[in-house]
This record gives sequence, C-alpha cells and structure tokens, in this order.
Amino acid sequence: MNIGQAARQSGLSAKMIRYYESIGLLSAAHRSDSGYRLYRADDLHTLGFIKRARDLGFSLEEVGRLLTLWQDRSRASADVKALARAHVEDLDRRIDELTALRDSLQQLVSHCQGDERPDCPILANLASGNCCQ
Repeated sequence: MNIGQAARQSGLSAKMIRYYESIGLLSAAHRSDSGYRLYRADDLHTLGFIKRARDLGFSLEEVGRLLTLWQDRSRASADVKALARAHVEDLDRRIDELTALRDSLQQLVSHCQGDERPDCPILANLASGNCCQ
C-alpha cells in the first residue's frame, strides 16, 4: 500500500510516517519502481504500536525503547514494566505541576474583579515576576 493508504489505516499523517521512518522508529519503506513508498502489513502493525504508545504519552525515545523490547522475544517483562512505571511517575509529576499552576491561576482569577476598572491582580502578578507563587 502507498503512504496515503498507510496513513488512513494507521490514523497517522503521511508526514508523521515519513518522520518516524527518518528517525528510525519505522524501517525504511520498500520503494516502487517509480520511487513511491510501499508499506506492508508489518509496517502498519508497527505504526499502530507507535501511535498507541504516543497516545499514552511516551516520548519518541521511550517509544524507540518499547519497540526494541517488543521486537526482542527474549526480553524480560520487568524491563517493559520498569519503563512504563517510570513513565507513570513522570505523568504524576507533570500532573502535580499542572495542578499547582491551575491552583495559582485560579487564585489570581478569584481576586480579579472583572469589571470596567483597569486594575487587575492577574496582570499585576504577571508583571511583578512572582507568577505562580
């Protein structure tokens, strides 16, 4: 199948497929006599794996490690679990950071009168350099 068909079936854009190929996450596509990329069922399976891993928030580096583990039939599942556990810990840290940002911004919003007057605690806080304190 050509790249357009592979894109439709995988749910990825043709641009992303070319990018994943360029960085080595996907093997170089076979080429037709006219130079067009041709993809096999195995390539689609790999693209589906990549898409699901990216949808779960894994970085490209992590996806590469997961692909290596997936393709290694002698892997230890403990290695996969350790990588996934580290990702969960990173997500928890990011959630905590976003929660703190939301709480800080919510506090600023609650102190803003939101009327026709020009004074605004949100802008005053941003201008003071003490954002999110």
